[in-house]
Amino acid sequence: MNKKTYERISNPIKNHPYGERIINTTNKLTTTFVYLTYPFFLLKLAIERDFRFWKILIIPMISFILVSIFRSYKNAPRPYEILDIEQIINKSTKGNSFPSRHVFSILVIGMTLFYISIPVGIFLMIIGAVVSVVRVVGGVHFPKDVAAGAVIGILSGIIGWNLFF
Repeated sequence: MNKKTYERISNPIKNHPYGERIINTTNKLTTTFVYLTYPFFLLKLAIERDFRFWKILIIPMISFILVSIFRSYKNAPRPYEILDIEQIINKSTKGNSFPSRHVFSILVIGMTLFYISIPVGIFLMIIGAVVSVVRVVGGVHFPKDVAAGAVIGILSGIIGWNLFF
């Protein structure tokens, strides 16, 4: 993605009276929803003494740590750092763009919860797709960042569920 491509996809949103508010609100609400849903299921499984609690806890946790270490090592710049753009999502972090940890987290949680509740898992996958678009349009990630986050999140959920315990 270059500056011209970013401006082509973001200008209609920036020019809409509520465009930037919609992007920022969607970004906050979707991630907040997932980050509230996850502990709800952890608590539910813990109260029920369901052995799947450990899978739901450990798979995202280990995956998150590994992705964070890789991201820190890779330290890829964000679009607003190298394209000289004014991003829609207000963020000042430097680097650590690849892979998108928001998208990764939502999808690894979605995949692990998919094994508990198929409708919840599918809904979280849809939210992951929405967040992928919002993070790119918002100017805080390149398409490759969200694509890598999605693939790693999905694979972590599948591999973790099938290998763990």
